[in-house]
Amino acid sequence: MTFEHRIPATMTTRAWKVIVVGAGGTGSALLPNLARLHHAMLALGHPGGIECTVYDDDTVSETNVGRQGFYPVDVGQHKATLIVNRLNNLMGTRWEAQTRRIGGRDRFVCDMVIGCVDTRTARKAILGAMQGGTGGYYLDCGNESDSGQVVLGQVRGKAADRLPHVGDLFPELLDPKGDKADTAPSCSMADALQKQSLVINQAIAVQAYNLLWTLFRTGTLKYCGAFVNLAAGRTSALPVDPSAWERFGYKLPVPKTPAKRKSRKSA
Repeated sequence: MTFEHRIPATMTTRAWKVIVVGAGGTGSALLPNLARLHHAMLALGHPGGIECTVYDDDTVSETNVGRQGFYPVDVGQHKATLIVNRLNNLMGTRWEAQTRRIGGRDRFVCDMVIGCVDTRTARKAILGAMQGGTGGYYLDCGNESDSGQVVLGQVRGKAADRLPHVGDLFPELLDPKGDKADTAPSCSMADALQKQSLVINQAIAVQAYNLLWTLFRTGTLKYCGAFVNLAAGRTSALPVDPSAWERFGYKLPVPKTPAKRKSRKSA
């Protein structure tokens, strides 16, 4: 049996309100593609394209140059501001940058949040801001040294009808206890490359880009994520299929059957 997810009708009649959290490795690779998607949507008749706000409190370090979408002249400046200003100037977008982290008081009002973060604490904060706001899609883009996942889910709605988000499928990715204690930056680019593949962020960004393009272009999805393993040279799709989700421990709730009324016997 083939399952299919369909985009909400409202996202075909107005601009997509998108929030990107994280403008580092994956974020800096994905955001230019998001600007290309914006132009493609407008060219194909979409009424608004993408309205985007980027959150990141980090600044560019020397070790980021070459590994992320930054240049030597960028060192010391805020990543979110740099990328947003660059895209606004070169691509004609009118996007916004927020040079801060997501906090407990944030309430996201948007259609989609794209998480390009590398900690469980940040994922938990994103979901909290979405649950306290309007919900919407959550596109999680996470990676380790040479592998990672892209998972598109929905934060609100009936469980039987919505796509499970990354926290439904992988609860451990929301547990701050799993964050590594040592978060000190690498001393050099060479040191950083010993810890992480030069290609993994681009590979994850491409999978997210293709998923969003498919969602816009066809209005439907037969898969809601992908797993990338560069060491094995393998990419595997996550289908829109409850039986596939069950393999990760996520089960759809069984609908309750209404109790039968007892017939009254006539006296």
